[in-house]
Amino acid sequence: MKAYFIILFSILLSGCDHGEPKVYKEVDAGSHEIKKIEARKLDKQWYQGKAEVNTYMLEQNRYKDIHSGEAILIFVTEDFLTDKQVKNDNYNNPNSVPILKNNQIRRFTTGLYDYSIFSSIFSPLDDIYPLKMNSSSQDWCGQSFMQFNRKHSKYEVQLNSYFENEGDQNFKIDKAIFEDAIFNIIRIDPSSLPLGSVSIIPSIVYLRLRHKEAKPYKATTRIYEGRESRGMKTSEYEILIPELNKTTRITFQKESPHRIIFWEESYPSAFDGKMRTTKVLLKKTEWIDYWSKNNKSDVMLREPLQVEGFLK
Repeated sequence: MKAYFIILFSILLSGCDHGEPKVYKEVDAGSHEIKKIEARKLDKQWYQGKAEVNTYMLEQNRYKDIHSGEAILIFVTEDFLTDKQVKNDNYNNPNSVPILKNNQIRRFTTGLYDYSIFSSIFSPLDDIYPLKMNSSSQDWCGQSFMQFNRKHSKYEVQLNSYFENEGDQNFKIDKAIFEDAIFNIIRIDPSSLPLGSVSIIPSIVYLRLRHKEAKPYKATTRIYEGRESRGMKTSEYEILIPELNKTTRITFQKESPHRIIFWEESYPSAFDGKMRTTKVLLKKTEWIDYWSKNNKSDVMLREPLQVEGFLK
């Protein structure tokens, strides 16, 4: 009978559907010490068994031009195993912590051929340093994959690339703020945003498109009042990385749930070195259990979100 309920419980928790975090114990990745943690409380809407799906208009800096496309940000709560560095599916491992996961998708064309870039960021609710991040990039030339796993005060990095000068690598870097994780920090608690002089690891998308070294760079960050957008008061967070001549600005809803309204990244383009700016502007937001909408008839749900994807 006990085995039956364990199987039934696992089935009910399958897919991406999540309620309140089930386990509140954490093992520091790579450590054997179990400790109780007090997770930050997110708004109740994060625990209604749905994800927040946001679609954006994308203007992507690549090669010698700005290319049109779309971006999608999906935010959802999960329980995460700190020792295995994966989603907690079976709930028989005490090394679990509630997280906010952000899946980011970018699709754009560069002349004849297209790009698809998918990144995932797994952030604990009580810490600004993510537990895990990865990104894969596909285009007509080939594909690459990069992953960061937090172990103690370091990140273990895996890079798989078809480029000769990169090849396949495994190395470690010091723990630092991740530019990609800033989105999650904003959604969890904007008052936790790092300000002033910080060490920051640029977004994985930037690292892969520009083939820059994955390491912490010296940066200056600040936050200030943004313009009113769609009847909402906004704040703007800025990241300056002098060594890369790179500036990122993220505009977000000042009040909860701190939705990401707009962001831009300016840096020298590949091949000609001219400054160009990637711009990403919110189109639509929907709270939906998308993982259950996989029948052919559910394609109509793409229209309200203005999802383009491969249906152009």
